[in-house]
Amino acid sequence: MSLFTPRLDQSPQVKAFFDSATHTISYVVADPETQICAVLDAVMEFDYAAGKLTTIMADDIIAYINTHQLKLEWIIETHVHADHLSAAPYIQEKSGGRIAIGKEITTVQDTFGKIFNEGTAFQRDGSQFDHLFSDGEKFLIGQMEVEVLYTPGHTPACVSYLAGDALFVGDTMFMPDFGTARC
Repeated sequence: MSLFTPRLDQSPQVKAFFDSATHTISYVVADPETQICAVLDAVMEFDYAAGKLTTIMADDIIAYINTHQLKLEWIIETHVHADHLSAAPYIQEKSGGRIAIGKEITTVQDTFGKIFNEGTAFQRDGSQFDHLFSDGEKFLIGQMEVEVLYTPGHTPACVSYLAGDALFVGDTMFMPDFGTARC
C-alpha cells in the first residue's frame, strides 16, 4: 500500500471548528466504531486589546465531545503555533486525554529558548507533552489506526496525521505563491 493511498475501510468522523481571528481550523476526529476521539490543533483565543485569554472555541469543542458522547483519548498538535496559543492543556484539564506532538518539538524549544533568553528554567526536552511522536509511528484513536508523518518545513517539528482516509496537515504544506495550508 502506498503511503498516501486512502484506507477507505477506515473513515473517521471529522468535525471542523474555524477560528476567524487566526484562520485556524481545529478538528475533532472520532472513530465511528468506538466513539473515541482526538482533538487536533485546538485554539485558545487571545484578545489583544483586552490582554485577555478566552476559551470560546475550546469550550465549543468540549461541548461537541460531550453532546455526541465521545471519549477524548488524544489532544494532538501538528506543530507549535505562532499564530495562536494552544488550548490543549485547558481541554485536557476539562476532559482528559493525552497531549502529543512530534518529537522534533525539542529542536523548536531549544531554538526559541535561546532566542527569548529563557535560561535553564524553560524545559527543552518536550516534557510539557504526554507523548512525543516519531516519524512513521502508528497509534490508535479507538480502533482506527493513525500514522504520523514527519513533514518539516513550516517548523522543524511539523508532523501530519493520516487517519483512515483523512490527512491532517496543519500548517505544514504551503503553496509556493500564496495562502494558507489549513487542511
